[in-house]
Amino acid sequence: MPPELHSILSPSSAVRWAIHCPPSARLGEKFRERFGDSGSPFARRGTKAHALAELKLRKELGEINDFTFKAMRKELEDSAPDLDWKDLDWSTNVYVDHVMGRYYEAKKHCKDALLLVEQRYDITGFAPGCFGTSDATIVSDEILVVMDYKAGIGVPVSAVENPQIRLYGLGATVYWQELYGFKTVENHIVQPGRDNISVETLSKKDLLAWGESIKPNAQLAWEGKGEYDAGEWCQFCPARALCYHRAAKAMSIFQGGLDTPGVIPDEEIPKILEVADVAEDWLKDIKDYARSQAMKGQRWPGFKLVAGRKPPRKWTSEDAVVDQLSRAGYSDDQIYKKSVISVGDAEKLMGKQAFRAVLGQFSTQGEGAPTLVPESDKRLAINSSEAAFADLVE
Repeated sequence: MPPELHSILSPSSAVRWAIHCPPSARLGEKFRERFGDSGSPFARRGTKAHALAELKLRKELGEINDFTFKAMRKELEDSAPDLDWKDLDWSTNVYVDHVMGRYYEAKKHCKDALLLVEQRYDITGFAPGCFGTSDATIVSDEILVVMDYKAGIGVPVSAVENPQIRLYGLGATVYWQELYGFKTVENHIVQPGRDNISVETLSKKDLLAWGESIKPNAQLAWEGKGEYDAGEWCQFCPARALCYHRAAKAMSIFQGGLDTPGVIPDEEIPKILEVADVAEDWLKDIKDYARSQAMKGQRWPGFKLVAGRKPPRKWTSEDAVVDQLSRAGYSDDQIYKKSVISVGDAEKLMGKQAFRAVLGQFSTQGEGAPTLVPESDKRLAINSSEAAFADLVE
């Protein structure tokens, strides 16, 4: 499995350069060239999860035999022994089951249906220099299905109006439309860790029209032009900590000065709320950036690196501790603590259907705490009395 090449106009960052902030693509590239691409533990986990999912699908398709699968799987697990491979095994099984189920469904209606794993597509017809790899593609005369596996357990990701998977769909459409007569495209996002399988169904005509609609922003992004805009889409931008526009938006509440005595009037609160999330996220990012650079030797006038609060103490050898406590006369009840398996771990252990049948009646889940969000948020509003009652319950 060759490493994925880097695309400046990457589908994974399309929500920024194609929709909200075209110049972020080139700005992020300059930042990456200067500081490198350090990645993150979450990205590393995702990479390994995708590799395992690919192995499982290729085994299902008969592209590799059981001996090769076991050898390659062992090599993969040995390359990252610190990861929770039991959890990744469960997550990839959910994804593979979904892919194979949709593939068998397609085969019922089209005997020539194909399932392609980790298929790379050229998307330069819609965005300069853009290419991407679909985790799984199912193509038939009836429908084109594009799958994207999300191994993360953070915020649920929706396939609806999702620029990343739409770009994969565009690439797959252009590649396959001369050989297959499909008129419909299904974009699937499978995120087992959030119990989330999201599907968007588009006509081929509508998907191609969307591709045409993003061409102006894609060209601006390629040239490093257009208007900057800061928002939640900045989260994974390489330049998020040092982006001047993001900093200006975060600090915009101070543009009018703070000369007026007394309290902030109510009419000013919505203006502050509009930029509060941007400000909070930016302050965290700039602090993380300053600390990381200080660790590399950068001196910030007026500041210094010190040791933070020590983490909790832990045993270097639990077996030795048990042995010594037993020798000292302490009982197992005093040495060991027992706890019931969590709801989530029980569901992974049994599978969803068995869990619902056997343990569903014994699990419960409360509501999330009331949160202020913009009117554009898709969640349903709750009234003030419900919010007040929730506060009392909390």
